Amino acid sequence: MSAAADRVPVMIPWLGAEEARAASDAVLSGWVAQGPRVAAFERAFAERVGAEHAVAVSSCTTALHLSLVVLGIGPGDEVVVPSLSFIATANAVRYAGAEPVFADVDLATGNLTAATVDAVRTPRTKAVLAVHQGGVPADVATLRAACADWDLPLVEDAACAIGATVGGKPVGHGALLAAWSFHPRKLVTTGEGGMVTTDDAAWAARLRRLREHGMNASAAQRHASDKPVLESYLEVGFNYRMTDIQAAVGLVQLGKLDPMIARRRELAARYEELLCDVPGVTPVRDPGHGQSNFQSYWVLLAEDFPGGRDGLLGALATAGVSARRGIMAAHLEPAYAGHPAAPLPVTERISRDSLILPLFHTMTEAQQDRVVAVLRERSRG
Repeated sequence: MSAAADRVPVMIPWLGAEEARAASDAVLSGWVAQGPRVAAFERAFAERVGAEHAVAVSSCTTALHLSLVVLGIGPGDEVVVPSLSFIATANAVRYAGAEPVFADVDLATGNLTAATVDAVRTPRTKAVLAVHQGGVPADVATLRAACADWDLPLVEDAACAIGATVGGKPVGHGALLAAWSFHPRKLVTTGEGGMVTTDDAAWAARLRRLREHGMNASAAQRHASDKPVLESYLEVGFNYRMTDIQAAVGLVQLGKLDPMIARRRELAARYEELLCDVPGVTPVRDPGHGQSNFQSYWVLLAEDFPGGRDGLLGALATAGVSARRGIMAAHLEPAYAGHPAAPLPVTERISRDSLILPLFHTMTEAQQDRVVAVLRERSRG
């Protein structure tokens, strides 16, 4: 076996023959653009997360952008976001013409709290964008109540959180607007793609127009009519559509979600058991208010961990284990150099001292043991 074949990957998407057949069927149908399979995927996804409406788009980034557009966010406005997130969270605010205001996060979950948002909101704050980081659900009950008191809309970046629960209900249930990702590192993947969910019918209708250049009649609607349909373009929109090929794959993936989460939670529980006596390593855990889907399995290292995070990443790589640095801090990236930010000590601590360990549905106990053995050896100095 080659060294590459023996390597433990950080993740493997659960894709197979069923997805290939679904994509092939879409191609052979002659309808490959946004059409009936997208509509079916939207219905199935909305039912899964407990939302009234789901609108498929080209990525989670475009889902976030459109969510801010329907809220009327624009130049002169501020949106509170976590810096501890993939940079797309902050970028979407910039796309809307507004300014992201970075808030700190909770050390255990990596998520915004009402207190961290309150510390940075100003009279120019027009929305809060909370992330369910790595599939760990944010305490949205508290955040929603606080935002209601402040008269601010709460948008949920649920990119990583499909299948996670909060308060016994799916993440996304009751959300004003939630944005989702189908990137290959997510549990449900369509290669690329995203979704917006909401209970507001008027917003859903506008989201559908905005994703298709502001057009009042979709291609599928025009095709289905037995009379000529002369479409109108009601506002300046975007090309943020999903294809029927992607949606066909997404429908298959959605059907695998329950066993996928069960397997990831089983592996996460075993990781926690194996790591419980490794000094200087704190694994991610379920918060008291919900359950994670363990889209990412990260550990936080003690500040005096021998060799630090980067040394451990190097040791894992040498042992044939692919791992990743922990969640980035957007305010420390060159794209946001000079952007004002309040002190973010927890964000910087997590970003500096955390890493993501391999976790995928076909992972074996031997592979997990191999990962943990490196952490155990490095912890001894």
